[in-house]
Amino acid sequence: MRSIDEQLAEDRALRDSALRLFKSDLQFVKADAQARNVGLRLADRLGEGSADMVDDALAYADAHRGKVGLGLLLAGAFFARNRLIDAVFALLSENAGENAGERGDPAAEPEAPAVSSEEQSQF
Repeated sequence: MRSIDEQLAEDRALRDSALRLFKSDLQFVKADAQARNVGLRLADRLGEGSADMVDDALAYADAHRGKVGLGLLLAGAFFARNRLIDAVFALLSENAGENAGERGDPAAEPEAPAVSSEEQSQF
């Protein structure tokens, strides 16, 4: 029976020690929360997180210069797609008009004046 009493005393001591540790940690958290409001702590955490993210992004960009450059080029082309399409269309239209005149395309030649049926019968 003595063994059970000793084990119970040890368990109680361990429990009391854990409770004291928890209470001291809780007091530390409460003191920290009172010293700085939630907004400042949140701003600090976000600032630290974003700084870490920027560091990771710079390291990735340094290691993969080609991929990052291609991505930026594609993003720029995507945002300027309407202007690029208009420029290509205008260039192709201009070239089509020049080429049509060289081939003798009737659409590129000026129209002949309209001849009435009386004038045609004279010839």
